[in-house]
Amino acid sequence: MTLLADRAPAKVNLTLHVLGRRVGDGYHVLESLVAFAVTADRLTLDPAAPLSLTVSGPTAGPAGPTDDNLVLRAARGLAARVPNLRLGAFHLVKRLPVAAGIGGGSSDAAAALRLLARLNGLPLDHEAVGAVARETGADVPVCLDPRARMMRGAGEAIGPVLGLAPLPAVLINPGVPVPTAPVFKALGLSVGQDLAGAPHPTIPRAMASDPLLLALAGARNDLEAPALTVAPVIGDALAALRAQGCRLARMSGSGATVFALFADRRAAVRAAAALRAAHPGWWVAPTFLR
Repeated sequence: MTLLADRAPAKVNLTLHVLGRRVGDGYHVLESLVAFAVTADRLTLDPAAPLSLTVSGPTAGPAGPTDDNLVLRAARGLAARVPNLRLGAFHLVKRLPVAAGIGGGSSDAAAALRLLARLNGLPLDHEAVGAVARETGADVPVCLDPRARMMRGAGEAIGPVLGLAPLPAVLINPGVPVPTAPVFKALGLSVGQDLAGAPHPTIPRAMASDPLLLALAGARNDLEAPALTVAPVIGDALAALRAQGCRLARMSGSGATVFALFADRRAAVRAAAALRAAHPGWWVAPTFLR
């Protein structure tokens, strides 16, 4: 049977407001405008082979043991919920950095669910697909249909697709993995505690780039300051981006990846070339966010 393939794009938190930490499960309550990059991992599925996963690509090494990869977790979870689910052999070409605040593993798992849904004739809004996405990871639901939207709560509340203008951008990861838990610990919220801050700006269903940039400037990433205490090199990456004349620079997720928005694609490509030359050990990717 024909090999199936899909992209697993980087998820970028254009904003990330932490509202507080809820009683009951202790999860942090977030409000975040999420967009997706052209830059992506690639996942293929061979339906003629038994369930397995192989990984290659420039960031395959840090991706960890394949048996614990979120791709297999998602596949096994869906097989447990859907009788006689057809599976296959996955191959992941890993290009995105790991533990980087851009949802690489979550996007890979979402791509696996999309491929299995396609193979088995399941709609993406199938109850089992959604349930497995939520079980596999907080960012997997928003990655199932990778288009810009608001994400709220602990990742379970996903807003409608937003028609944002494509944003020329540069992503940088300074090569330091930053697990999420230490960043939230550094934020220091107790269960039941709220975090003060201006409310998230309203993002309409469609917005041109200039009004969007104005709205983004009034927002923030509340995890940026605690992440800087965990990995100070994030500050160096942000300073390097701002020195390139970007329109906005901010950290994504819990770091260490940072992004900058530029006036046009040419400016983003020029900035990426300069940053690669100045910091050859960093992962630098010119892209579009949408």
